[in-house]
Amino acid sequence: MNKQRCDHCHLEYDASVLLRDTTFETPKFFCCKGCQGVYHLLKDEGLDTFYAKMGDETTLEPPKINLDDTSRFDLEGFISKYVKTNKEGLNEIALIIEGIHCSACVWLNEKVLSKQEGIVEVSINYTNHKAKIVWDGAVIKLSQIIETIRSIGYNAYPYDPKSGEERATAQRREYYSKLLVGIFATMNVMWIAIAQYAGYFTGMERNVKSILNFAEFILATPTLFYTGSVYFKGAYYGLKNRYITMDFLVATGATLTYVFSLYAMFTRSAEVYFDSVTMIVTFVFAGKYLEVLTKKKAVDTLDAFGSAMPSEVTLIKGDEKILSSVDSVEIGEIIEVRAGDKVAIDGVILEGEGSFDLSRLNGESIPVLSQKGDKILSGSICLDSVIRYQATNTFSSSMLSKLVTLLEDAMNKKPKIEKLANQISGYFSRTILLLAFSTLIFWFYQSGSFETGLIVAISVIVIACPCALSLATPVATLVGLGLAAKRGILFKEAGFIESMAKCDTLVLDKTGTITKGKPEVVETAYVQNFDRSLLYALVSSSTHPISQGIVSFLKESAEPLHVKHLEQVKTVEAKGVKALFEGHTLVGGNAKMMHEEGVELRIPPTLESLSHYFFAIDGVLVAIFGLRDSLKEGARESIEALKKLGLEIVMLSGDHLSVTQTIANEVGIETYAAALLPHEKAAYIEVLRQKGKKVVMAGDGINDTLALSQSEIAISMGSGADVAVDVSDVVLTNDSVKSLYEAFVIARKSLRVVKENLLFSLLYNVITIPLAMSGHVIPLFAALSMSLSSLVVVGNSMRIKNVLKRS
Repeated sequence: MNKQRCDHCHLEYDASVLLRDTTFETPKFFCCKGCQGVYHLLKDEGLDTFYAKMGDETTLEPPKINLDDTSRFDLEGFISKYVKTNKEGLNEIALIIEGIHCSACVWLNEKVLSKQEGIVEVSINYTNHKAKIVWDGAVIKLSQIIETIRSIGYNAYPYDPKSGEERATAQRREYYSKLLVGIFATMNVMWIAIAQYAGYFTGMERNVKSILNFAEFILATPTLFYTGSVYFKGAYYGLKNRYITMDFLVATGATLTYVFSLYAMFTRSAEVYFDSVTMIVTFVFAGKYLEVLTKKKAVDTLDAFGSAMPSEVTLIKGDEKILSSVDSVEIGEIIEVRAGDKVAIDGVILEGEGSFDLSRLNGESIPVLSQKGDKILSGSICLDSVIRYQATNTFSSSMLSKLVTLLEDAMNKKPKIEKLANQISGYFSRTILLLAFSTLIFWFYQSGSFETGLIVAISVIVIACPCALSLATPVATLVGLGLAAKRGILFKEAGFIESMAKCDTLVLDKTGTITKGKPEVVETAYVQNFDRSLLYALVSSSTHPISQGIVSFLKESAEPLHVKHLEQVKTVEAKGVKALFEGHTLVGGNAKMMHEEGVELRIPPTLESLSHYFFAIDGVLVAIFGLRDSLKEGARESIEALKKLGLEIVMLSGDHLSVTQTIANEVGIETYAAALLPHEKAAYIEVLRQKGKKVVMAGDGINDTLALSQSEIAISMGSGADVAVDVSDVVLTNDSVKSLYEAFVIARKSLRVVKENLLFSLLYNVITIPLAMSGHVIPLFAALSMSLSSLVVVGNSMRIKNVLKRS
């Protein structure tokens, strides 16, 4: 029968069943209407260069027609679960696209989707087929996007982060079964090899030897093609993308040995090396399995966070208690948690008090007592009471959801040093192939035996596999990320570990970073009588710690407070608040604010060493408050430990000089600057960087965001302002200065271990490759030594787990 290819999917069919399309200059042939429709679509959109990119050898699945109804993608429940709304009000979703098997597929999907009206952004990751799509819901529906993807022969479904655990477990099971086959074959082939080596010295009948060779062949075949299938797959996709990987080297070494052994077995003209095939694949695969296990542990760390999130909460509506999905809870709704319940959504306690376990968030096992008015965070566990609280965030924007997202993103992004190691691996692999070929030629010429040349060349290929080089960075990075996450330290990208380790200067904000950020009124000076309710209304409009300290003081005072409605309330950044009330101008804030408003100040001696808050009515000072903020627990000891790491410590504060100096002396910081506005803090950091300093900045408030954005690494306290958390590179969920120290220790140890791994990998290859080329290493020992090198790298990386115990 005459076979002919479909012009779209390139699959072969009997020419008589193909649809002939004469609308083109040259007639085109299609296997179905779907392929014909896609071809016309690409032609009309000017995307027919897709076929040139795809090449002649690649085939596609014909478009699927009878798929499930796409209308479900527009249902409210589906959208609330999988679709996010970004800051611009656009919709965003992560999809897994089925059917992608080459870079041309990625190109096609991105081009076709980008041309659809209403789609703003499309980016597809070739390695995991994950697509990020941003679109305007008012112009195009999600169901239309899915239909577009299906119309060109692919399928899409929403990405579920929880499926990462399922995929990791499935991969571990698959690798485990393959490893068992390899171990079984290796153990048996070793006994046969012993018998053969014994017969080599004592004599063995030719028929017996042939039977043993065939037995080794039976054991080597499933090991190579089942256990070693992962290497053939990796080699295929590597070659397809013009990249020589370590999988290619393993597959080449094992296949050449296998083919030569087949030749030797059937011709009986040389020794067989089926035992080497089995051991090469099994030993190298054992290292691969270890890598999978390590990644599984990293996923387990992520899963430990995810498992802390319940799927339902108890809502209080009037006198009713309603069980509701966490995704449907809105800001302002009342939630009840009982002893043993996990908090799913951030909020503020309205009724009751109780102890909460925050170990999921900050790694600290000591429970924290929370009372009415206190914040509680998702991920914490109520231990001993019934609490009712008001939701201040939705489920997706609550603390634990944010942390899980951060950890996921960090594990998907590579540090610079890993990218460099991967580039070296690529050049390294090509070099090894060249050396192996040169070795084959040399030994064939030297000994006159192709067998000798081939076996030495195979030893070179196997012993030099860049497994250790490839594992050097990712394993250490994953272990470092996992340890940091358990200690409440979230790196937004793995690359920030490397960047932080290289920094030499730490800049700290005072309030909320070194101190608790909850100043208390300890001294007052009333210049004139005034209505305390006016001051209460003014300070209640601000979230600044000083203002909140005044709020707490006024609430605890004996004088009753009344509701006052202020007009034209204006917050002046880092200075204070001003407003109007029945024609009177109210101003509250620091000394700078008062000077700008023309208010004359006289500070009593008893208030000079305290933080000040001034209150003026119609340009006349009526009250001065002196506040003191206490140091965070262990702040002095942690800063001393940071100094011992060789860091230069600088403290910046918006507070006046006297208070800043007092705090600096208490914690042992010699370099500090006071009375700085947000832009002045940023300028200070810029000056440090111009001097060649590599700066880490730690802060917690909105006024710190400019300074945070100027530093190499920005660290925010988890309880800080959302905008500070957004611009930061590292988030400390437990707010302690000790976490800062631990972050530096983990980062530096991780980078040191990466460098040790890379140095070991390079030294290993410098020593072993010449040995293999000189014919002193047989393939069996080459595979064993290469696997041991991978185990050394992984074992060295695991030392990171103990770094905090030693420190």
